[in-house]
Amino acid sequence: MTPETSVRVRFAPSPTGFLHIGGLRTALYNYLFARRHHGVFVLRIEDTDRNRFVEGAAEKLLETLHWAGLSWDEGPDIGGPYGPYVQSERLALYRQHAESLLREGKAYRCFCSPEELDRQRRKQAEEKRPPMYDRRCRTLSRETSDARAKAGEPFTIRFRVPLTGETVFHDAVRGEIRISHAVIDDQVLLKSDGYPTYHLANVVDDHAMRISDVIRGEEWLPSTVKHTLLYEAFGWPPPRFAHLPLLLNPDRSKLSKRQGDVAVEEYRAQGFLPEALINFVALLGWSSPDEREILSMDELAALFSLDRVGKAGAIFDIEKLRWFNGRYFRALPLEERVRLCIPHLERAGYDTRDPIRTARIVDALSNHLVLPADIVEEAAIFFRAPALPASATEVPPFSQGQEKAVLRAFLTGVRTVVPWERGQIKKLLERIQGELGVRGKELYLPIRIALTGKSHGPELPVVAELLGPEECSRRLEPFTVG
Repeated sequence: MTPETSVRVRFAPSPTGFLHIGGLRTALYNYLFARRHHGVFVLRIEDTDRNRFVEGAAEKLLETLHWAGLSWDEGPDIGGPYGPYVQSERLALYRQHAESLLREGKAYRCFCSPEELDRQRRKQAEEKRPPMYDRRCRTLSRETSDARAKAGEPFTIRFRVPLTGETVFHDAVRGEIRISHAVIDDQVLLKSDGYPTYHLANVVDDHAMRISDVIRGEEWLPSTVKHTLLYEAFGWPPPRFAHLPLLLNPDRSKLSKRQGDVAVEEYRAQGFLPEALINFVALLGWSSPDEREILSMDELAALFSLDRVGKAGAIFDIEKLRWFNGRYFRALPLEERVRLCIPHLERAGYDTRDPIRTARIVDALSNHLVLPADIVEEAAIFFRAPALPASATEVPPFSQGQEKAVLRAFLTGVRTVVPWERGQIKKLLERIQGELGVRGKELYLPIRIALTGKSHGPELPVVAELLGPEECSRRLEPFTVG
């Protein structure tokens, strides 16, 4: 691939709030595409919609992307040869290009007030017509337009969309797209406050920044014909386009805040690991050629291609994300798992002053954890004795009258096990099995319930070892009296 045809892609979020899961997927696919083709990944902040601008949102976006493991080659924080990478710092460039279209007759001034435009939209809605500008200013003579502008009358600059014909472009995911010009509005390019609309700024910047491939969400597909017409009007070759499928709720509605968390920051706050979230998001619309599911960032970059991106919407399954997180959490070194769990244990009031015991508890429970916060409920058995049943002898009857014998035998054995470690405790259980002729649940379940109040959990010898002989005896005694 020559320098002239080298891959340059961009992620261009607007600083209007949190980073949507869909935005993370778009950023990830651009990043993976760039890495696969040894290209350049550009981060650009599109902040020209001043009505929706949120102070500090851009900085938060960068922080969240870094947390997710994405890095860029050019951007607002590191610069690059085609900066600045914040659109509000490029206003003169947009004005220059809008005015060039105006001079060439490819755009025109629109003097319609917001109130007039609103009346038009209401009337069209009443008549069940699509909302489109009626182009009344399109027929103004150049002299009239110049005179009204010179007199200080506010105006926008609109693009003169061809009234006939159609635009055809190729999409890497959807193939050939054909759209009639009859359904395309004369879009505003430059607003009356001097700020560009998304359409103008997007096209000018993608051309100026040498973007070769535009990879973005399906919701931008209707805008692509407008952008293609603008590229043609400027005499510029358009980039290649690829539009990603929508993200859907399990009921196949569009993923939205109403039905669950959609902000990457919220998943981060809940304790999801960035590696798990990235792996999960990568598979929302794309599949690995070897059908593997657990893939590192480097493996994703080596395998990613647009021809494996599907057209159908991708279901966001939170249980699948939890599955990924559990896999990644259990694969962490023990010291990292402990580091993640300790804040939750301490907030719950558990005593973590013994680092060795704390680490052993985390290790014993890791197979039962999806998120680090899950440690609070799971670890309760090691820090708080379970509540006694109404009658301390109410142990589930797996065999007539043997539960108390099992518990008494274990309690007696506890006092003799030296050293107190899981191997010796397992031998004690084997001895009781031989002496009483009980096995499986008949042996383990009464002891487990007496010690923990639960019918499941880590291996019983591990539980007993971590509780210690004194605590085991204290918890067993109420079940053995009488």
